[in-house]
Amino acid sequence: MGYWILNETTNFIILVTWLGLNLYLFIDTFMWYEKADSYLYTRILLGPTLAWARASAMCLNFNCMLILFPVCRNFVSFLRGTSTCCRGHPRRVLDKNITFHRLVGYMIALQAAIHIIAHLLNIERYHTSQSKEAGGLCNMLSYVGNNSNESYLNPIRNYNTNITKEVFFTLAGITGFVITLTLVLIVTSSTELMRRSFYEVFWYTHNLSIVFFIGLVLHGAGQVVRGQTSQSLLLHNISYCKDHYDKWGETAQCPLPEFSGNKPVSWKWVICPLAVYTCERIIRFWRSKQMVVITKVVKHSSGVLEIQMKKHGFKMEPGQYIFLQCPSVSQLEWHPFTLTSAPEEQYFSVHVRAIGDWTERLFAVCGADENISLEPWQLPRLAVDGPYGSATTNVFDYQISVCIAAGIGVTPFASVLKSIWYKYCNPNPLTKIEKVYFYWICRDTNAFEWFADFLISLEEKMTELGRSNFLIYHLFLTGWDEDQAAHIALHHDRHLDVITGLKHKTLYGRPNWHKEFSHIANNHPSNSIGVFFCGPKSISKILNKMCSLYSSSDPRGVHFHYNKESF
Repeated sequence: MGYWILNETTNFIILVTWLGLNLYLFIDTFMWYEKADSYLYTRILLGPTLAWARASAMCLNFNCMLILFPVCRNFVSFLRGTSTCCRGHPRRVLDKNITFHRLVGYMIALQAAIHIIAHLLNIERYHTSQSKEAGGLCNMLSYVGNNSNESYLNPIRNYNTNITKEVFFTLAGITGFVITLTLVLIVTSSTELMRRSFYEVFWYTHNLSIVFFIGLVLHGAGQVVRGQTSQSLLLHNISYCKDHYDKWGETAQCPLPEFSGNKPVSWKWVICPLAVYTCERIIRFWRSKQMVVITKVVKHSSGVLEIQMKKHGFKMEPGQYIFLQCPSVSQLEWHPFTLTSAPEEQYFSVHVRAIGDWTERLFAVCGADENISLEPWQLPRLAVDGPYGSATTNVFDYQISVCIAAGIGVTPFASVLKSIWYKYCNPNPLTKIEKVYFYWICRDTNAFEWFADFLISLEEKMTELGRSNFLIYHLFLTGWDEDQAAHIALHHDRHLDVITGLKHKTLYGRPNWHKEFSHIANNHPSNSIGVFFCGPKSISKILNKMCSLYSSSDPRGVHFHYNKESF
């Protein structure tokens, strides 16, 4: 409980506030449409589905206002990035921006479903109120507006109207259909399976959001829901006239009621986020046109391509990431990659693994698929957007940090460890961090190759400085064949590890996290320890549980703060 209060209180408050606002807006709007005199006659035609439709519309507007802010990367980076405007727990909350974006998306899908069902029932009730069987006041309300000097309440003017045509061939119907279709495509393509297996589908459908917002702004202009005007309410005594509808237009006490539609308001909700997002896109476009020079391309084992680049004015922090575009591969697609270089280096780099169509084509245009060394002028043009902050940039906010990577998830920690190396090359390193525990879990020995050389250099540097205990690292190999096992066993007694050449020997199998966290907690009984992970969800859940289990309930004891890298 102590860990949860320490780490999740701010997230919980934000979540409850958001859900509370949704609930408040829904109930407040629902009750208003259930009780307002101006919609008494509308309720007689439609019943409770009027309030359901309007309450869900209010929540849709509210959430459509929120949905864009979390994905405005420059805006989020401004709040949590390199300045001191956001530190500690608020900064960690901003690392959950994509999670909040998804939650808002799910709420939009839920409210849209309520809104659609309610309006389909409304259309049906509008239609049936035209029939002779409806009789009485329903017929009277439906017939108001037949004369040229009258305003109507029922948008379906004839019982013989084709309901399908009414739904799909009016402004409200067309825009509603377009909004629904784009929303279904966006939501279904956003599942983890689709994102991992068909990233391009996910990327393209998400860009349909512009169509969604255009449809949303135009949707209310159809004015399907109509109510009595305030001027008409002053002249038309509804408490008396609703029971004497047969005298409408015949007495001064009951003139024919006048009706008008709701004016569109969605644009008022989304104009600010759309303006921020438009500025975001302009900044990204401007950055994409800046020249990027590829200085070096290196193909590493296990299908990893290292690309070193230079760009005028490019400034980064350890653990940040960029979005990369290669026009010769795709004119539209941008893909996120963690920077593996340190700010102190004269270039910035990324390590790309060939695990999809886009990355495989990038390998091909760089000549890596056929091991061809291309001249600088033969290399493809790249566009870079960023850098942007991530959870890993918080490593330097703790005296003790635990960095855990699985496979290619080591990339953000490459930047962090390199930056530490450069900082300690300075006789007076300006850094808060005092100790780093580094864990890397890989399936095959080749994956260690591109990073092992750097670890050797770091190990030697820390030994020279008398800080050999500054970095404690553990490399875990989870997959090997019989020949490798025999070779490892034969050379196990060597001073250096047979796989990596490091003093610390490679461990085989999966880590015992209980043992590791217990060891760290015992070594630092009164510290706040940052735990940073980049890798699959299955391991992430275990690590989050470990942080909770080994955090002390005593405020003066050890506390693990869990941070997961995500894009």
